[in-house]
Amino acid sequence: MALALTSSSSAAISGSAFARSAASSDLKAAQIGSFRLLDRPATVILSSKRRSAVRPVNAEGRRNESIAPLAAATIVAPEVSEKVEVEDYEQLSKELENASPLEIMDKALEKFGNDIAIAFSGAEDVALIEYAKLTGRPFRVFSLDTGRLNPETYRFFNEVEKHYGIHIEYMFPDAVEVQALVRGKGLFSFYEDGHQECCRVRKVRPLRRALKGLRAWITGQRKDQSPGTRSEIPVVQVDPAFEGMDGGIGSLVKWNPVANVDGKDIWSFLRAMNVPVNSLHSQGYVSIGCEPCTRPVLPGQHEREGRWWWEDAKAKECGLHKGNLKQNGAAHINGNGDGAVHTNGAATENDIFNTQNLVTLSRTGIENLAKLENRKEPWIVVLYAPWCQFCQAMEASYVELADKLAGSGVKVGKFRADGDQKEYAQKELQLGSFPTILFFPRHSSKPIKYPSEKRDVDSLMAFVNALR
Repeated sequence: MALALTSSSSAAISGSAFARSAASSDLKAAQIGSFRLLDRPATVILSSKRRSAVRPVNAEGRRNESIAPLAAATIVAPEVSEKVEVEDYEQLSKELENASPLEIMDKALEKFGNDIAIAFSGAEDVALIEYAKLTGRPFRVFSLDTGRLNPETYRFFNEVEKHYGIHIEYMFPDAVEVQALVRGKGLFSFYEDGHQECCRVRKVRPLRRALKGLRAWITGQRKDQSPGTRSEIPVVQVDPAFEGMDGGIGSLVKWNPVANVDGKDIWSFLRAMNVPVNSLHSQGYVSIGCEPCTRPVLPGQHEREGRWWWEDAKAKECGLHKGNLKQNGAAHINGNGDGAVHTNGAATENDIFNTQNLVTLSRTGIENLAKLENRKEPWIVVLYAPWCQFCQAMEASYVELADKLAGSGVKVGKFRADGDQKEYAQKELQLGSFPTILFFPRHSSKPIKYPSEKRDVDSLMAFVNALR
């Protein structure tokens, strides 16, 4: 009498899987897969998925991949195709929309076992590890070591490993690619031509390698983190940007258990559970990335203002979650963001800072203002882009400032400095990021840049009064 073995299609083996096998009516002993009796010579049918290339962390002991008694068996293709159910993750996301992060985490770990891992950045997303621990299920954690992290973040990694008794799976950038980037463009090229190239080498490509060994991953994205790019993220989705171990579109699932949780509630949870946190948080850092690209934020500032602060604020993503970025056709050709597109490729948006007490400066107007050495009256001018959320956020205070200064001898102006005007503004007007505010004194040709991120009317008025 012949015997055929069909192996489990899951790469993760848990205790419950052995229990189910033990309860099989065909066999009374613990087993992997199922056995059936055949009336033909012994044949072994093996059907298994590729295993993750990264070793399991905080998981149960891995099975022995080599089975000696089957070494001489004949391996043939399965004669009966296995019916694979396609999960409707859009529907699952709706079902879990009001679920707690703990419920969502438990569902993710239950469905994917050893083929899922938590992406840990070294910030408040340590909450994900705490939730995973509370489920009682085995879990894995990986992190991207870009080589440019803060010393505090490296110490925090070590503290987290000791606290939870785990080993974080670190992914590193390709040394040859980093070498070529640094030798060709220097250590800080991102300040001059944007962060995307550096992030692509140090973060995106290592992430892609890590995800090719998984079928799902867990992130700490929240809707309130970045209104421009994360406001609509679901709790679970088919990853729109990366592939998993099976390859192709739809081969990777992305879980966002804290998508609907406010940042303040995450911190309440961390304090209540006495979870270790990165010491940078106590120094004013909220969103934490690489050391050259992260800085503290002031009270009232959005957390993403501390990331890539020298760039446009409309789409602050490094590429790890680039599926959040919504392109709007040709409106992005000139980097102008959302808006209607004319046939010449220029984008237009509804303008901001509109009041009769505010002067709109053209390119010629701002050039003439900058050249004057003896002005009749001082000016305060905002360099802005109407699509910029931070410009939009200060519109009310700047309009109020213009109304208050009407008739005071101080002129209030605005100059749109994106698109074709951006290069000029960067070279001649100290434009770093939007908005940039300049004060042009009466008896000096060089404008004075407003140094603070506080853009309420009282702070702006104090700046004007100190200089006029």
